[in-house]
Formats: sequence, structure tokens, C-alpha cells
Amino acid sequence: MSTDVLSVLGGGLRQFIAIYTVIIFIRLILTWFPTVNWSSPPLVVLSQLTDPYLNLFRSLIPPLGGLDLSPMLAIFLLQIVGGLIP
Repeated sequence: MSTDVLSVLGGGLRQFIAIYTVIIFIRLILTWFPTVNWSSPPLVVLSQLTDPYLNLFRSLIPPLGGLDLSPMLAIFLLQIVGGLIP
């Protein structure tokens, strides 16, 4: 592969990671509001986008007293991967 193709793929992957990180942040902030209706269509989509990735970390770190630390670890890993992309 040429360098141009690799830089385009790397840039696209970095952009995807940045957008996905924002989506996880939105999900995290919305969990602070107990009246949020997670069955409404936009929030169902948000859950469907984030839950598979977050569940990987929830199996490693169970919620501690109602506090879910999995998004912090998930975002941390995304940032590491994003930093490793050339």
C-alpha cells in the first residue's frame, strides 16, 4: 500500500475514534439523569452503538456501589489506540 492510502485510512480511523469517544461521553452524561427514557428512539440507538463496546469493560470491572467505571476504561483505551495510529 502506498503512504497516501495508509494516511487516509489512519486519519479516518482517528476520526472514527474521536466521534465514538464523544458518543460514549454523551451516553455517560445522560446516565446522570435518572428521568432519561432509554426506550425513546434516539437513546435506543445510542445504547445500541455503545453497549457492545462498554459491555467488554463491564465484564472486567463490575459497577461499584452503583458507579459504573467501564466508560472511563473504554475511553482510556480508545485514546491509547488513537494515539498509536500513524
